[in-house]
Amino acid sequence: MSAVTPRPVYEARRTLLLAGAGAGLAAFWPGWPRAAPAAGPWSTVKRGPFGTDEPLTPREFVTGYNNFYEFGTDKADPAANAHTLRPRPWQVLIDGAVQRALTLDVDELTQPRNLEERVYRLRCVEGWSMVIPWIGLPLADVLRRVEPLGSAKFVEFTTLHDPQQMPGQRRDVLPWPYVEGLRLDEAMHPLTFLAVGLYGDVLPNQNGAPLRLVVPWKYGFKSVKSIVRIRFTEQQPATSWNVVAPQEYGFYANVNPQVDHPRWSQARERRLGEGLFSARRATVPFNGYADQVAGLYAGMDLRREF
Repeated sequence: MSAVTPRPVYEARRTLLLAGAGAGLAAFWPGWPRAAPAAGPWSTVKRGPFGTDEPLTPREFVTGYNNFYEFGTDKADPAANAHTLRPRPWQVLIDGAVQRALTLDVDELTQPRNLEERVYRLRCVEGWSMVIPWIGLPLADVLRRVEPLGSAKFVEFTTLHDPQQMPGQRRDVLPWPYVEGLRLDEAMHPLTFLAVGLYGDVLPNQNGAPLRLVVPWKYGFKSVKSIVRIRFTEQQPATSWNVVAPQEYGFYANVNPQVDHPRWSQARERRLGEGLFSARRATVPFNGYADQVAGLYAGMDLRREF
């Protein structure tokens, strides 16, 4: 996810530093007590489809080990710095090639009747992965409200741009605001999810509050955080990492063990919470969701269109 962050060996050291703070030690010594999931406002929402039954990543890793350059490039920076983000009030503009543009208040989207829990894997380019109980709603349920035009082929997502709230934007690490995109059929796929919470609680700032995208068969940098605009387009949008380093970060970014990052292999991954000395596991095509999504890419050369 980063042209700056070194390889997973370095990240493992960072994980150990997090563990030294207390709760993270549970990942390395089975007898160490784990932090209990919060009994948040959405702890009783219904379980949605498509989820995995794999063991959950400990909450302290999910909320303490993040890529969110708007708050710093180190994995621990978002948890330390994201307190400056003000996730309420918050509105999202949905416009572009649509019949009727809408501005939605995030509180409307987060009514309990709209929400469900989905346990999805998250796989990142640097070789680490998590299993997270997201709370949210299918993206397609939101996008249908604006009645996309027949000319719409892609959907562009834009993060908040406010250096006062997001101090990392004061540095030219990336072109701000952060922009990501999906092909329209990817955006409308039932697996694609808008998350507003995790572990039954409100989404923490460092995890992309109040609204983030989750596309579980793609590398994590596609799952744009703190969304303020969703725009339907006729042309493929220019996305942040693809602009900065197109040889490293393709537009599609499907999890593919056969297509390495130029600086490290993608064939294996480290599941956070399993311990520094646990064996790496084999990376699975489409992050394990091939049965649901491989048909979207029939006929494509996924080595070239990575």
